[in-house]
Amino acid sequence: MDDSRHTRAPYSPPWADVCIIGIAGSSGSGKSTLSQAIVSKLNLPWVVILSMDSFYKTLDEEGSRKAFSNEYDFDSPDAVDFDVLVERLRDLKAGKRAEIPIYSFAKHARQKETTSIYSPHVLILEGIFALYDQRVLRLLDMKIFCEADADTCLSRRILRDVSERGRDIEGCIKQWFAFVKPNFERFVEPQRKVADVIVPRGVENRVAIIMVIQYIERKLVEKSKDHRAALKKLGQSSEDDPLSNKVVLLEQTPQIRGMNTIIQDIDTSSEDFIFYFDRLATLLVEHAMNNVYFKEKTVETPQGRKYRGLVSIGETSAVVILRGGSAFETGLKRVLPDCQTGRLLIQSNIRTGEPELHYLKLPANIQTHDGVLLLDPQMSSGGAALMAVQVLVDHGVPQEKIVFVTYFAGRIGLNRLTKVFPGVKVVLSTIVADFEERWIEKRYFRC
Repeated sequence: MDDSRHTRAPYSPPWADVCIIGIAGSSGSGKSTLSQAIVSKLNLPWVVILSMDSFYKTLDEEGSRKAFSNEYDFDSPDAVDFDVLVERLRDLKAGKRAEIPIYSFAKHARQKETTSIYSPHVLILEGIFALYDQRVLRLLDMKIFCEADADTCLSRRILRDVSERGRDIEGCIKQWFAFVKPNFERFVEPQRKVADVIVPRGVENRVAIIMVIQYIERKLVEKSKDHRAALKKLGQSSEDDPLSNKVVLLEQTPQIRGMNTIIQDIDTSSEDFIFYFDRLATLLVEHAMNNVYFKEKTVETPQGRKYRGLVSIGETSAVVILRGGSAFETGLKRVLPDCQTGRLLIQSNIRTGEPELHYLKLPANIQTHDGVLLLDPQMSSGGAALMAVQVLVDHGVPQEKIVFVTYFAGRIGLNRLTKVFPGVKVVLSTIVADFEERWIEKRYFRC
């Protein structure tokens, strides 16, 4: 079948166009405390605080000497690497993973390690210059300026720098009058004019916090509606399309049909269900491995003859979509005993039905592997499958190297997946009704 009509359809995961809240204010004005209060009140797993302290520039030898002598001006915009900050914010807006630098105030230098941020729905950017750079302002959905009197700011700064950054009180006071106070008047206070919300008294201002929370919640509801509408539209547009030639159905031999009969029989015992599902899972993984790259190799047989065969090249890893995908692990280990395995947890919101990414742990260097198996025993609407493939693509895995392995799937889900990701291969045992309640993992794990 000609697959040219399966051109890629647009798809954006729920975390694309992340809602970014900027919180600026004087050093010690309560920005971090306010950010943490917002996170606590929202009580969602997809809210991340990003401190601008991570984006201080690496100091040269002279700058480092001044920093250790409390003579370096950390309260000037020139001390911040805005180019890297803007690049990372743009990555997050596009739904990509962002590598965030780690700055050590004890050493006054960036560390070699970075920390990753991926798939937040809300990002709180806090720092004295969060509302300073015009490029950053264009990426913000809400701008907040935090106010507090100078004495309170100074006392908070001293407590923080002594306990967390290894400084002495004399050095803190020296920096305050040399850099912090004059730079507040020159660079920080003017940001007040561009703020949407000014929060006096910081975390004590409950009215302002409630207003921010309500705004974020409205944005999240709007995004959820848009995502579900896009999924529904994608399903309607692909409902009557023929299956892509990337969808590989196991040949329905008497053995396969016999095992399917046992697996789908409600009266099958748990022991028999697990035994035959493991058999079928092994066949599915073996079939999926046909899509991994091979090269010719000649070996010598025990009888001394030469056999011209094939050997797989590169490395194949697997990512299990929890919890159902764990039912494939016995079959996976039979075929690939030393396979690196990752985990994804995607669950549908009880109220909206929208798929949500709750947990992510991928094999190291997955983007360099020659094949990645994505394991989930059931696919109905395809929402979770789309999200899982998007996660792999966002982490550098070319879609042509991904093989989605499932026991059964609905036609709409298959068409959705292959329309958005036409390079992805799908291996399955049977095609069922488009929307079927998940039951494989309940029978396999007996709960």
